[in-house]
Amino acid sequence: MRDMRKTIKVKEMLEWANHQLGRTDEYATEKFKAGICTMIEHLLMDSGNYQGYNNYVGGTTEYCRYYYTSNNLN
Repeated sequence: MRDMRKTIKVKEMLEWANHQLGRTDEYATEKFKAGICTMIEHLLMDSGNYQGYNNYVGGTTEYCRYYYTSNNLN
């Protein structure tokens, strides 16, 4: 069996997560966004890139967030 590991680009995942957290459609529920927050915080902390977050202006839940980009990310 071959090793199927793949390197994940943290900056790309952060940009994807921020996009998901900014969604307002019917499928972007609070539970969905809570899962995104859990995933991206774990990834950022484990990679040493956690810089905090801010709430989106006009957000409807506590998970309407935008995570800051670390200066270490390319």
